[in-house]
Amino acid sequence: MVTPSSPTPGPSAAEALRARYAGRLPASLDELTGPAHGVVHLPLHVAWSGLRSYDLDRPRLRMGLYRTVLAEGPREELVRLLNRDLLLAQWPVLRTLVSRHIRQVWEDAFPELTAGGSAAA
Repeated sequence: MVTPSSPTPGPSAAEALRARYAGRLPASLDELTGPAHGVVHLPLHVAWSGLRSYDLDRPRLRMGLYRTVLAEGPREELVRLLNRDLLLAQWPVLRTLVSRHIRQVWEDAFPELTAGGSAAA
């Protein structure tokens, strides 16, 4: 009689999510050269449902844009749409609005995000 072998366990869902987000990170926050003002229109592959245009001069809309791009944007959209100084300035609040996997990956890769939220980091 042949007994089935135990399946090899794959990565957990949390590990898979962290790997997905880590694979999209820029090499440094200096690569984030997106706009600091004006209206940004997200491509359909990033904002496939709901709002797609965000006014960066309106704090709630700016926070929504950053939350969406961090969760859904591929690396090239992260560097094109996010702005280093804005990310640093709003990270103390933004970090509470994104998933813990996104928060952990970004904070592990960029300790300056947790260094008091200063844009001068």
